[in-house]
Amino acid sequence: MPVNEIKAEKTELRAAALKQRRALGKEAKNDCDVEIQSRVLTHRSYIYAETIFTYVAAENEVETRGIIHAAWAAGKNVAVPKCIDNTNEMQFYIIQSMNDLTPGAFGILEPDPAKCRPEMNYSRGLCIVPGLTFDMEGYRIGYGKGYYDRFLKKFNGTAMGLCYSSGVRMRLPRSEYDIPVNIIVSERFTRDADISKS
Repeated sequence: MPVNEIKAEKTELRAAALKQRRALGKEAKNDCDVEIQSRVLTHRSYIYAETIFTYVAAENEVETRGIIHAAWAAGKNVAVPKCIDNTNEMQFYIIQSMNDLTPGAFGILEPDPAKCRPEMNYSRGLCIVPGLTFDMEGYRIGYGKGYYDRFLKKFNGTAMGLCYSSGVRMRLPRSEYDIPVNIIVSERFTRDADISKS
């Protein structure tokens, strides 16, 4: 499929997924978030990971604060991404508390580099990846900036995508730059993706 057609289809799917997610009621969203968190915390990839690389959920995203607090309680390192100015790259920093975070790009909570150290070791980590929609092979559509695709290309741990089941599709359009996750977790199922990232 030509690149322009892929972009157009992704834009349409992104808009539909955003609309669907915004229509999810607060109570229903909370119930889904609790179930997803339970599935993450009991998954072998989380249990054996030394460092949890995770986003801090913004409005309408699958909530991650419970996972962050559980990881601290389990003695794990928690690393959160910060967007690098004037690039489409991000750097993860180890945080010790929620007080290490400050509003950053797009109003998303990010680590304050003055309080945190960058995490460069990706070998024993689990990266929790947001997405508006995922497919059964682990490919995703996010907000279109490519931050996670660039990071996952150099990440050699396990990548786990979080998504509500209503946002999971059989197959999404993808380009050569798209990097799939290894595992998909929704409130209804946990699935090892058919294609591992390489």
